[in-house]
Amino acid sequence: MPKLKTKSGVKKRFTVTATGKLKHGVAGKRHRLMSHNSKYIRQNRRTSVLSAADTPTVRLWAPYGLK
Repeated sequence: MPKLKTKSGVKKRFTVTATGKLKHGVAGKRHRLMSHNSKYIRQNRRTSVLSAADTPTVRLWAPYGLK
């Protein structure tokens, strides 16, 4: 059987925690932050854990796991 390929974007955007959950960076934090209030910027400062509903889909994109 041929090897399955990992989606390149998944390698760059997700990491796995010690308990097996997926961490990701928050979208909308690159530019045009003047339109967001301070609470939005502060709460989305760090990475967050991917929702349980989206985790199986992302795991399919990385068939051999992530680092």
